[in-house]
Amino acid sequence: MSSDLLITGGAVVTLDNNGTVHDPGWVRIDDGRISAIGAGVAPSAMHDNVEVIDASDCAVMPGMTNAHTHLFQTFFRGLADDRMLLDWLRDCIWPAAEHIDAETAYLAAKVGLLENLLSGATAVIDHQYVHPGSTADAIDDAVCRAADELGVRLLLAHGWADRNYHEPLIESSADAIRRTRAVFDRWDGHDEGRIRIELGPLIPWGCSDDAMIETIAAARSWGRGTHVHCAETKVEVDMSLDERGMRHVPWLSSVGALGPDVQLAHSVWLDDDEIALVAESGATVVHCPVSNMYLASGVARILDMRRLGVPIALASDGSGSNNRQDMFEALKVAVLLQKVHHLDPMALQPEDVLNMACRGGARAFGTPDEFGQLQIGMAADCLVVDLNTPSVVPVHRIASALVFNCSPANVRDVIVAGKPIVRDHQHVSVNASDLIDEAIASARALFRRAGISTRLG
Repeated sequence: MSSDLLITGGAVVTLDNNGTVHDPGWVRIDDGRISAIGAGVAPSAMHDNVEVIDASDCAVMPGMTNAHTHLFQTFFRGLADDRMLLDWLRDCIWPAAEHIDAETAYLAAKVGLLENLLSGATAVIDHQYVHPGSTADAIDDAVCRAADELGVRLLLAHGWADRNYHEPLIESSADAIRRTRAVFDRWDGHDEGRIRIELGPLIPWGCSDDAMIETIAAARSWGRGTHVHCAETKVEVDMSLDERGMRHVPWLSSVGALGPDVQLAHSVWLDDDEIALVAESGATVVHCPVSNMYLASGVARILDMRRLGVPIALASDGSGSNNRQDMFEALKVAVLLQKVHHLDPMALQPEDVLNMACRGGARAFGTPDEFGQLQIGMAADCLVVDLNTPSVVPVHRIASALVFNCSPANVRDVIVAGKPIVRDHQHVSVNASDLIDEAIASARALFRRAGISTRLG
């Protein structure tokens, strides 16, 4: 059950259309939703029948959405350093991914989701493309179970490739639709929509035209969207040109995979015509700046996309190509990468990336009117971020402090749908130490099954 809460004394960053910041301000939460919000001291009537959270010396902001990750890769941190994307897949991801079972996926997801919550992400989109062998049908269910237990919002995009991919991970469109429909029937809409399910064709070079058309039609028949990697590297675009005579976005358009219900992860190597086509379609681009730098994939044309009105969300990507699930790191890197790439200190501002992470993320999640802002009637997904630390003070501008100074260590409280999930930096129901011990043992067993030597033994 949600709590009735009053958050008082903090700088309330609403991210509304006017960029309103109440400093200080207050937020009243009833039945999981924001019922009132204002500047200064909360009227005495607002204190009736609620738990009061003192946010003095803190910022109160909307929860962020990590709009593209692969939670199974929580167990793959540090294995993929210094490789390009295709080498990284072949040498680091595929050999162990085919040995993942449901319990391994559950623990990897639980650790990754806990990290997301403690890092300020109240919603996560997991592009879950590992469905090997006899446990294939159980893995998506295990990820949803982990999200349910932690109280985080989850959009699980069932990833699939029906060709040109690692054989144990290939799925036909029929299998992908059948498996997704089963998990959809079990989980979609769970806990007033906190968990949602959609389809996630993996990469253009791994998906046939017919399978794309079939899966997109299935997702739309369920009222859900499609999540797909797009133009992450130049090599992949060249592969598409060689095989199909089309770049990624024109091909996606040709199979019906553009529209407001589509999320395009990465979108680094788009030309002018492709950006215009994405803008016209209303599809959301999910920007993964840390991963793009880690794999040396390139710099996404964020400024050009913004000029044409392309909706942009922000993400960490999987821990195999980032090593962390840290949305504060993504905020800062996204701004700095555009500044240095364009040699323009005004290229991107802190307010811009906060909107990407919160409002853009809610759009990618498929619920732009449900969360992502602190507005009356919206779900109460919010963070209390401690600004009274040596790395932050003195605070001259709240948005600047959040983006350039803060880190997960500053996330004090996390509220999802009005329910406090994290209090004083600790999850309310999960013993992190016990979970870590279980996860390490599970990771050790995974890499032993795969015959991969790591320091875990």
